[in-house]
Amino acid sequence: MSLREALSSPDRKARYVRRLFGTIADRYDLITVLLSYGRDRAWKRRLGEMADVRPGVRALDLACGTGDITLDLARRGARAIGLDITPRMIALARKKAGSLDGPAVDGFLVGDMMALPCPDAAFDLVTSGYGLRNVPDLDGALDEIRRVLKPGGRFVSLDFDRPPGWLLRTTYLTYLTIVGSLVGLVLHGDPDTYRYIAESLRRYPGAAAVADQLRARGFTDVRHLPVLGGLMAIHVGRVGQPASPPPAGASVPR
Repeated sequence: MSLREALSSPDRKARYVRRLFGTIADRYDLITVLLSYGRDRAWKRRLGEMADVRPGVRALDLACGTGDITLDLARRGARAIGLDITPRMIALARKKAGSLDGPAVDGFLVGDMMALPCPDAAFDLVTSGYGLRNVPDLDGALDEIRRVLKPGGRFVSLDFDRPPGWLLRTTYLTYLTIVGSLVGLVLHGDPDTYRYIAESLRRYPGAAAVADQLRARGFTDVRHLPVLGGLMAIHVGRVGQPASPPPAGASVPR
């Protein structure tokens, strides 16, 4: 099956992504450094700054990979849990957390962003690094994120962007296709392994449209910050506070 066929439906994409990240887990940290020009850690720190972490907040880091963002949230004072669909990623995250000094995370879980194993309104903060682009149904994932956030809770996400300008977008996707193919061939004997990034971006709505989808799913104060000249983006949104009840004795408009 070709890469485009593998991404042609939500079910096929879900199966492909599960296999893909199981394949690349042990080289994931190396690849994120290579494909980000060494800027990956700085972008994740920027996400942590924009998350506005306060000591003791309950945080859920989705698509946590090997745990970089989860660990950063814990260092900032959050009670952080990392979740990823790939068991090998979670094993590597636990190993990394055990080898580092500093505040401990509350745990790492294997789980699906499309069906979070968490109760409603359980978290003050949800983060995701390179997660939204990989879900089979973006609206469904946003609904789940909103469900587990408390009223007033914040969502912060880092991901590749699809530049709106035709020339920049074409150049960017061509670069990712060529470099991804070469790296995938060298490391895994399969050029599709990292060519997936470019192909997934062709189907991704782009940062501005993702911001609109966040608003449509009930998030407020939504904004996105272009990173690396618009090749990456950080989104921020908040779950609106519930309406205050009217004062006792006040008339209610009909």
